Amino acid sequence: MSNLVAGDAQLFEDTFTVTQFDQSKYDRVARIAATSTDNLTTMSLDINTELFPLRVGNNIEVLLATSLNLDGIKDEDEEKGWRHVRGESNLADMYDYVCHGKIYKFEDGADGQTIRAYISFGGLLMQLEGPYKKLTPLRVDNTYLLIKK
Repeated sequence: MSNLVAGDAQLFEDTFTVTQFDQSKYDRVARIAATSTDNLTTMSLDINTELFPLRVGNNIEVLLATSLNLDGIKDEDEEKGWRHVRGESNLADMYDYVCHGKIYKFEDGADGQTIRAYISFGGLLMQLEGPYKKLTPLRVDNTYLLIKK
């Protein structure tokens, strides 16, 4: 994991390879399926293809964090929004696609060794499934999704 974020602000980080791309329902949104490079974690994600075009075979770095601050301190003034920061460098500057959402549900995996986490980013959905050890830091809370190629 990167040392850019201090403390426990960084909940999950991994590199994924896009394995499926389905844009049949909406013009600007696709549901992708991806597998982590260690083949332990799978992800399903609705993504705005106008803002962040992807294809099967693309590798993407995915980070879930509770704060965009480089020091990892959670922003106390949530009213101002993440784009309100002026003149300060933050995690969003290092990524190509950033969303704010909520981790809202967990389920045990079918094999009893994995867990599924469900996250909504204003209606764009994400599902992560992987070993408990990798997904343990996730909890029902607000989160930032940051992605880069």
